Amino acid sequence: MFHLNMTTADSAAALVEERLKELYHLIHQIQEERVKNEHKLNNISRAHEKINQEDKMSPYYQQKLRNLYTTAVSDGEVEEELIRKALTKIYEIQSIRNERSIQSRHTGISETIRIGALMKMLQSSALTLPIWVGQPGEKPPPLCGAIPADPNYIAKVGDMVAALVRGPEEGENWILAEVVSYNAATGKYEVDDIYEQQKDRHQLSKRRVVPLPLMRASPESDPQALFPKGSVVMALYPQTTCFYKAIVNQLPVPPSDEYEVLFEDPSYAEGYSPPLNVAQRYVISIRDRKSKGTQSTSATTSQL
Repeated sequence: MFHLNMTTADSAAALVEERLKELYHLIHQIQEERVKNEHKLNNISRAHEKINQEDKMSPYYQQKLRNLYTTAVSDGEVEEELIRKALTKIYEIQSIRNERSIQSRHTGISETIRIGALMKMLQSSALTLPIWVGQPGEKPPPLCGAIPADPNYIAKVGDMVAALVRGPEEGENWILAEVVSYNAATGKYEVDDIYEQQKDRHQLSKRRVVPLPLMRASPESDPQALFPKGSVVMALYPQTTCFYKAIVNQLPVPPSDEYEVLFEDPSYAEGYSPPLNVAQRYVISIRDRKSKGTQSTSATTSQL
């Protein structure tokens, strides 16, 4: 995980510019490797065509193919490493921007964000969440898709979490929040409501805070890291900043897709809302708590 210690907005901008230049050069290197590798793959195809024409595998072509495949695999590994470096630069840029936002809040220059702009920011955050790309046979790590955090995991400053907070009139609700700090001595988080950052902060125990995924899972390579159809989950109700109980109705197909969920809602005859789409980042394991006065899903659309 990339960490940043900056003192001014100018230094953050300079770091972003530096990473963008590095990313630019990496992308050019990737393209050069791809062109070179395509040429070698064409040579492999031509060798196979020649073998098919002659209808036999001579010792010459056997050795030639072995050499071509060995070189292609080696070159592919070089291209893979360059792509991983480029992804790292992208993640670093995201981290710099995130820490700049946190520092702005701490220095009292946080801006008031309109709800429409906030919703766009949350959607953008979900779409730019890194996709887990492991080595062959490597299992997805905690906080990838549906895989929960390790029991001893502590969310970092600036991370988004689901937080169970008590409202002034509506009982307890799971809200989208941002970690401000964690006190190891008391085992409590200090979090800000993502929508009401100018109000009092919430002091919460670990059991009232659920870290959100840090990576998306690919349905093609890691389907086990997604919630199965029919799973009971907590999901962020569209156009709000609150989590509610829902059932997974359809899974993402490409990684960019969202879950289709049915929210528990007594205002509908079936007891569930029509299908709604929610990004992977905002779908997490359900936390059952026996509490009174929990806000019903039917109130979500009037919340904001």
